Amino acid sequence: MPTASNSGTIFIHQIVQQAMTTGSLTVEAEGQLRFLLQTTKYSQEDINAFVRLQQAVMTGVIRQQSRELRACS
Repeated sequence: MPTASNSGTIFIHQIVQQAMTTGSLTVEAEGQLRFLLQTTKYSQEDINAFVRLQQAVMTGVIRQQSRELRACS
């Protein structure tokens, strides 16, 4: 899971980088992304990272844990 920066803030691009590294977007990370997108101002770097994440999920490069859990239910 991404760690907070020196200022204590977690950025969207950090969460995306973790997902890219592991090949998986956890339910927790998905919740963090949703929260950050709804409540914070984000940089162009964060927007670009989020778009890359969406593309990676759509093409199967990154597994989305929440979808896998729903498929098992």
